[in-house]
Amino acid sequence: MENLLRITDIKGYAPQIGRLISMMNYARFTTLEAVKDLNPEQLDFLLDPQSNSIGALLLHIAAVEYAYQVSTFEKRTLNEEELATWGPALDLGEEGREKIKGNDLAFYLTNLEKVRNRTLELFSSVQDDWLAIEEEFWWDKQANHYFMWFHVFEDEINHRGQIRMIRKKLLS
Repeated sequence: MENLLRITDIKGYAPQIGRLISMMNYARFTTLEAVKDLNPEQLDFLLDPQSNSIGALLLHIAAVEYAYQVSTFEKRTLNEEELATWGPALDLGEEGREKIKGNDLAFYLTNLEKVRNRTLELFSSVQDDWLAIEEEFWWDKQANHYFMWFHVFEDEINHRGQIRMIRKKLLS
C-alpha cells in the first residue's frame, strides 16, 4: 500500500501485473475504509428484506476473487466443497441472507486478506503475456485475463458503493 495513489510497477511482479495489482490495492483500501469500525449488528443490517448486508457484500467480494483464481489459474469451476463455502456469498440472495450473518468485521477482513494473499502469490507466477490469454467468458463471449481481473475489482468497487450507501443509512 506504499504507493497507493500510483498505478505503477510492483517489485516481484511483471510490469502490467504490478499495475493491475496497484488498481486492486486502491479498490481494496477504499473498501476497507468504508467498513471501518462496524460491529456485527451493523454488518448484518438489511435495508429491506431483499437486500444484501454489508457483511454479505464483503464475503461476496472475497468469493468473486476466489472464483476468478480458480477459473483463470486452475482452469476449472468451483467444486462441491468450494461451492459449499463460497456459494452463498457468490449468489447472495436468500441463501446469503440466511447463512451470512453473525460475524464480526475481523471474520470478513480475514477472508478478504487470505484470498488476496493467494491472488498475489498466483500473480507472481505469471508474466504480462498471461493477461492477453483469451477464454470463453460471459454468455459464450471471449475475454482476456486482463479484463477478467479488471472485472474482479470493478465488481468490488460496485459493491463498495452499495456498502457506503448502506452505512450512510445505518449511521444517519
